[in-house]
Amino acid sequence: MSNKPLISIIIPVYNKARYIKKCLNSLLNQSFTNFEIVIVNDGSTDNSGMLLETYAAEDSRIVY
Repeated sequence: MSNKPLISIIIPVYNKARYIKKCLNSLLNQSFTNFEIVIVNDGSTDNSGMLLETYAAEDSRIVY
């Protein structure tokens, strides 16, 4: 059996530090866990990048 995720969720981010925590926490707290979250940061100038790096370091399902 493969360990590949069944679903990939792609999230584009540009200066959304205000909202990204709520978005990621909502996804990570689902009962279904066989997924990956691919985050594409398009050069944010706010705090988004630092927040995303923290989430990616804490959960292996997040690809940043």
